[in-house]
Amino acid sequence: MRKIEVCCSSLYEAREAEAGGAIRIELCGAIACGGVTPSSGVIRSIVEAGLNLDINVLIRPREGGFCYSDEEVDVMCRDIAFCREVGVDGVVIGALTQSGEVDIEACRKMIQAAGDMSVTFHRAFDVCAAPKEALEQIISLGCDRLLTSGCQSTAERGADFIAELVEQADGRIIIMPGAGIRPTNIAKIEKITRAAEFHSTARKDSVDFAFRSAAVDFSAYPDKEGLLPLSSADVVLQLVNNVL
Repeated sequence: MRKIEVCCSSLYEAREAEAGGAIRIELCGAIACGGVTPSSGVIRSIVEAGLNLDINVLIRPREGGFCYSDEEVDVMCRDIAFCREVGVDGVVIGALTQSGEVDIEACRKMIQAAGDMSVTFHRAFDVCAAPKEALEQIISLGCDRLLTSGCQSTAERGADFIAELVEQADGRIIIMPGAGIRPTNIAKIEKITRAAEFHSTARKDSVDFAFRSAAVDFSAYPDKEGLLPLSSADVVLQLVNNVL
């Protein structure tokens, strides 16, 4: 059976993911900018909700690139330690050098901090200078899973390369396509890649009833005035059904 992981940012969305049949969430803050580490309050509230799915937490201290200072690596290790303390199932990490290689030292520190939690290497992989060599390094580090769009803007565009990664991995690590996966294209991506797990925000627009000022706009989605994209149980269920 194919499995769906939902990228979400709140307890509401986590419950929608569960209701739709997802097996896991990736919990993030600020999804509009690619995601950052969510707040401790959000993490704790979802863990304590006792949902029937695994909870993975994105560990990313800021938006932008994936080359981190020693201080930022320390912050990420502290966030991982918190996740481990409160009972999170896994963390999602990644770090690169200035030359676009996997930052082995930084990743080892984070994996050590993770202990027995599951570790996914995130889409920093998609901007690596030599992705097939990077895959071998990620496997050697002991990561359980790689989230990738096949080094393209979407998983659909990168599907052929994802298929090559699945073949190269040969069961040593889970290759999980993500980026732009929707109910309308997931079957096509599955057919090309032969992947067993898929990552999606599973979002649809919901009405945002917040009061607005005509002069000031804090929305991350200015083209969707009055609407707020949220993970939806209906969309998750469509994803699940389209790859069964």
